[in-house]
Amino acid sequence: MDTNILLLLLIVPFIGFLINIFFGKTIGKNLSGIIGTLTIVISFVISVILFLQIKETQEPVRLHLFDWITLEKFKIDFAFYFDQLSVLWLLFVTGIGSLIHLYSTSYMKEDENFHKFFAYLNLFVFFMLVLVTGSNLLIMFIGWEGVGLCSYLLIGFWYQNQEYNNAAKKAFIMNRVGDLGFLIGTFIIAYSFGTVDFMELRESLSGGIATSTLALLGCANLALFIAATGKSAQLPLYTWLPDAMAGPTPVSALIHAATMVTAGIFMITRLNFLFDLTPNVQHLIAVVGGLTALVAASIGLVQNDIKKVLAYSTVSQLGLMFMALGFGAYEIAVFHVITHAFFKACLFLGSGSVIHAIHGEQDMRHMGGLKNVMKITYVTFLISSLAISGIPPFSGFFSKDEILMVAFHENITLWVIGSLASIMTAFYMFRLLYLTFFNKFRGTEEQKHHLHESPAAMTMPLIILAVLAIIGGAISLPGSSWLNTYLAPVILNNAAAHPHHLGTTEYILMGVAVIGALIGIGIAYSKYIKKQELPLNDNQSNGIHKVLVNSYYIDNIYNFLIIMPLNILGNFFKKVTEVIISGVVFGFAKFADELSYQGKKAQNGNIGLYLFAFVIGVCVIIYYLFIAR
Repeated sequence: MDTNILLLLLIVPFIGFLINIFFGKTIGKNLSGIIGTLTIVISFVISVILFLQIKETQEPVRLHLFDWITLEKFKIDFAFYFDQLSVLWLLFVTGIGSLIHLYSTSYMKEDENFHKFFAYLNLFVFFMLVLVTGSNLLIMFIGWEGVGLCSYLLIGFWYQNQEYNNAAKKAFIMNRVGDLGFLIGTFIIAYSFGTVDFMELRESLSGGIATSTLALLGCANLALFIAATGKSAQLPLYTWLPDAMAGPTPVSALIHAATMVTAGIFMITRLNFLFDLTPNVQHLIAVVGGLTALVAASIGLVQNDIKKVLAYSTVSQLGLMFMALGFGAYEIAVFHVITHAFFKACLFLGSGSVIHAIHGEQDMRHMGGLKNVMKITYVTFLISSLAISGIPPFSGFFSKDEILMVAFHENITLWVIGSLASIMTAFYMFRLLYLTFFNKFRGTEEQKHHLHESPAAMTMPLIILAVLAIIGGAISLPGSSWLNTYLAPVILNNAAAHPHHLGTTEYILMGVAVIGALIGIGIAYSKYIKKQELPLNDNQSNGIHKVLVNSYYIDNIYNFLIIMPLNILGNFFKKVTEVIISGVVFGFAKFADELSYQGKKAQNGNIGLYLFAFVIGVCVIIYYLFIAR
C-alpha cells in the first residue's frame, strides 16, 4: 500500500482534531460533527483496504519515516508497523469509533462545547492508532501517554462539576503509576537486548536467551504487566475506571469498548514472545485477571447507577481477558476483546439512549417500563445482554467459553473463579435490563411525559453493534477458527497449544457455562420481575451488601494509606518547611533591602558629600597601589 495512504490513515483523525479545536466554533455544530465523524470513517475505510491486502499477501507493512534516536550501538526508528494484530485493532477502533462519533452528533448536540468534544474524540482515536501501529515500545509509549491525556480531557469534559474533575484527575494519576512500569520495562529491555523494536526483539530471541538475561526479562515483563494493570484497570489499579463514568456516555463507550482499556491486552499480546519466556509472570497475570473478574463482578451485583454497572462489568470482562493472557492463550484474549467491543459499545450507547430519554437520570431505581417506549434501544440492549452473559449463539458465548475451557485445563481454581464471575455477570446484566425496561415507570411525571425513542443517529449505531454482537462469534468457531489462523504469524505459541478439539469434557463445560448463565438470569427474573423488588437505598444496606455497595472499601483504604499521608505531608511542607525556607529567603531580601535603603540616603543631591566620597575613594586607590603593596 502507498506510504501516503498509510500516513493518511494515521494522520486524518489528528487533522480532524486541529480543524475542530481551532475552527469548530466558527463552522458550527453540524459541520463540526460531520468533520469529526468523517475523519474516523476515512481511517476505517483505509483500515479495511489494508486488512484485505495483508489477509491476501500475509506480508506486514512497515512505514519508516525517519531515524529518531541513534547512539553508538542503539537505534530507534520513528516507524509504524502494520501486521495482522495491529490491523485487527485498527478495524474495531476506527469502526466502533465511527459509530460512536455518529452517535455523539445527536447525543451531544445541545452541548455548548460540541466542537471541543469532537476535537478530543478525534485526538483520542489518533493516539490509539499510534499506540497499536508503533513499531517499537517508544512509539507505543507516545500513544500510551496520549490516550491517558485524552481520557483526562474527556472524563472531565463537564469541568463545571468538581466531582467530574476529581474523577479525571484520578484516572490520570492512577495511569501514571502504571506508566512508570512501562518506562522501567522499556529501559530493562533496551539494556538487555540493545533494541526496543518489536521485530528485532523477536529475531534476537530466535537463537535462545542467556540465563542472566532471562532474570532481567522477568523484571521487565513484571513492570510491563504493572503498566497493563493501570491502563486496562486490573487489581489494584482499577478504581479509576468506574469513576470515569463522569464523562459523557459516548466517552464511556469509547474508553470501555474498543480503545484505552484494551491497550494493556494489546501490549502483552504484541510482546507474547517475551511473556512466554517468563511463566511465573504469566501465572501472576492469570491470577490477577481471575481475581479482578470476580471482585468487579461482585461489586456490579449491587450498583444502582446504570453506567456504574456497565463499568464494573468492563473491569470484570477485562479480568477474563487477562486470565486468558496468563494462560498463554493470546488469540482467545483477542477474540474476547473483539466480541466485548461489540456488545459493550452497544450496552453503553444503549444506556446513553436511556439517559437521553429520561433527561440525565442514571439511577435504575427511577427507571422502568421503557421497553414499550424505546423498542429499538430495548431490543439491542437485550441482544447485548445475552451476548455478555454467554448465551448461545451470541458472540460472547464463544469467546467467554473458550477462556473458561482453557482455564479448566490450566487451573481448576481459576476456572471456578471465572465461572462464578460469569454467573454474576448474567445476574447483574439482567438485573439492569429488568429494572430499566420492565414493570412500571418509576420516574417523575415530567420525565414520563417526555419519554421517547432516540433519533436515528443514535439508534443506527445500536442496531449495527447489536448485529455484530450476534454474529461476531463466527470469527472463531470451535473446530474452524479463522481468527487463530489469521493471527498465526503474530503469536509465536499460537492455537496449536490451545486446539479447538471438542470432546465430552468440552461439551460438558459448555453446558455448565450456559446453565450457570441461565441460573443468574433466572435469579434476576425471580427478584425483579416476579417479586418486583427494588434495590435498597445505600444507607439501608448492611453486612456483605454494604461492603459491596462501598466496593470493598478499596477507595477508602487508598485514601487512608496513600492520599491522607500525602495530604499530611503536603500540609507539613506548606505550613512548616515552606515557612522556614520563605523566612530565610525573605530574610536575605530584607537585609539587602535595608542596605539599599541606607545607601539610598547618601543620594541626597549634596555636592559636598559627593566630593568627600570621591576624595576618600581616590585615597583608598592610591593607598592600595603605592603603599599596601
